[in-house]
Amino acid sequence: QVQLVESGGGLVHVGDSLRLSCAASGRTFRSYDMAWFRQAPGKEREFVSAINWIGGYTYYADSVKGRFVISKDNANNTMSLQMNSLKPEDTAVYYCAAGSLRRTVGGGLSSPGIGKEYAYWGQGTQVTVSS
Repeated sequence: QVQLVESGGGLVHVGDSLRLSCAASGRTFRSYDMAWFRQAPGKEREFVSAINWIGGYTYYADSVKGRFVISKDNANNTMSLQMNSLKPEDTAVYYCAAGSLRRTVGGGLSSPGIGKEYAYWGQGTQVTVSS
């Protein structure tokens, strides 16, 4: 069992940066693949970024590629999302997720953007980008 708690959300302006953190409990944290999803008001939840258990593979939605950076610290049971050059369309509740995903032949994640692949979810943290 893994419990996830997000932090770091807040109100920022266009172009600002923000760093989200996901703290996990449980001895098996290091073995889990992790991801960030977000949900804006009136919209469906969407994939933001994912990282495999050891941090060797990272994945990003096209909308955040080049602006967001995901990282995982297995020693401290945390995962982070550094968000730069924030835009109003980044406004959403951001959720941390963990799971043991299917692998590709090369060792990467076969479906990092599929929410059903993740067994554990946090409660979310609000990010609001004001113009």
